[in-house]
Amino acid sequence: MSTTTCQVVGFLLAIVGLAGCITATGMDMWSTQDLYDNPVTSVFQYEGLWRSCVRQSSGFTECRPYFTILGLPAMLQAVRALMIVGIVLGAIGLLVSIFALKCIRIGSMEDSAKANMTLTSGIMFIIAGLCAIAGVSVFANMLVTNFWMSTANMYGSMGGMVQTVQTRYTFGSALFVGWVAGGLTLIGGVMMCIACRGLVPEETSYKAVSYHASGHNVGYRPGGFKASSGFGPGAKNKKIYDGGVHTEDEVQSHPTKYDYV
Repeated sequence: MSTTTCQVVGFLLAIVGLAGCITATGMDMWSTQDLYDNPVTSVFQYEGLWRSCVRQSSGFTECRPYFTILGLPAMLQAVRALMIVGIVLGAIGLLVSIFALKCIRIGSMEDSAKANMTLTSGIMFIIAGLCAIAGVSVFANMLVTNFWMSTANMYGSMGGMVQTVQTRYTFGSALFVGWVAGGLTLIGGVMMCIACRGLVPEETSYKAVSYHASGHNVGYRPGGFKASSGFGPGAKNKKIYDGGVHTEDEVQSHPTKYDYV
């Protein structure tokens, strides 16, 4: 999978996951009345993070918000905080990831800057997904604990006779939406972090060397001078070099370290 495809897929998954987290937070069916012992009832109760609702058999539904904060259970307040933190981090990561997309060029932004922004948004998406999953899991654990405590209170120790009837709550649809949304956000963040590696520019392992061409191709031989050993035109020129006399042919066949071409 190419870097652009991985980044775009992660971005889209994070958008869907963030929308699911917002939807789950606003839903009222976090806990619903358990109808196992009483499948036929005229009143159906369900609760959310912000209000509790009662639906009658006639179809009329009445919801009552929680008008208190300190009077709510500590676990419910913790779930609220986790979901809000996850939504805020996801929204910030979404804004950062828009400018980090490789297919969008803003000014003269370098690939290294896009890589850092992609990594930052990916980490934010991962944290947001973990917050959503943790909040939903904490609420589900609270429901399970209250369910079995209510079941234990309904039955006495003498012959298993029913003493009291209590309303028991089970998992609502918002929990499953939150789990799926948190997972999508987490996967989107992981894909954004993977795409970050493809955006980092590769560093070369060698250093560049500047080259300046010479203006003239001139042969240069320092030192020495040529002398003629005879007076005729066929006489070979000799070169006094390093204290010895050598012919020109010998010098050409045996170059020394002082010759530069």
